[in-house]
Amino acid sequence: MTANTNINPPVRGPAQQRRMHPTRRISLAAGILYVLTFVSIPTLALYKAVKDDAGAFVLGAGSATGVQWGALSEVIVALAGISTAVVLYPVLKRVSQTAALGLVAARLLETCLIFVSVVSLLTILTLRNDVAGTAGTDSASLVTMSHSLIATYNWIFLLSQSLMPVACDLLLGYMLYRSALVPRILPIIALIGAPLLLASDIAVYFGAYPQISPIGALAAVPVAVFELSLGIYLIVKGFKPTPLTTGHNT
Repeated sequence: MTANTNINPPVRGPAQQRRMHPTRRISLAAGILYVLTFVSIPTLALYKAVKDDAGAFVLGAGSATGVQWGALSEVIVALAGISTAVVLYPVLKRVSQTAALGLVAARLLETCLIFVSVVSLLTILTLRNDVAGTAGTDSASLVTMSHSLIATYNWIFLLSQSLMPVACDLLLGYMLYRSALVPRILPIIALIGAPLLLASDIAVYFGAYPQISPIGALAAVPVAVFELSLGIYLIVKGFKPTPLTTGHNT
């Protein structure tokens, strides 16, 4: 009697066949997170009441709801931003561990600065809700404090959501261009757009024009196009097949 030996490989079930490759999971997650960083775009309108006249706002003018939603959206952006660097790190470290760590560090600093800027706005809300209108309150002092907090927010915004993306996109653009993980046009946009945004930030710092201005907005367009296009590409296509993404488990 001969033993029945099955030399055929076991048949994989539907769940195993549909299992996503680790690098595809990374690209999909990173793409979703990059798109998520754009949820704070409406803050320009949401913060209008407090930024147009912080003194009147703290004394009760305008609605506080927009500020609350704007602050929440910025927290989401901060968490999504640092998450993009952490999620991409296992792949990017194969290109350059130093640059990949630099990206994580830059994103972490950006996140911390965004949190501080959000706290400054939430402090104005606290002054408005819990201090303004109470007996013995010095309204002039509240107005002065509110304008100081708005100035703090504006300067931190310049550093966090305008300057730090310069460092992040230079590092990421370098690694993506070198690795060919995505079409070369995307990192080229980043490598061109980041210096333009840096030049604009320097001009704003020295008072050449306001932070919210047509020139400032135009300078930020290439960086925004890069990050949004990268997010959409990673969601739809994922990384291009390269030695970094084939034959390696993450």
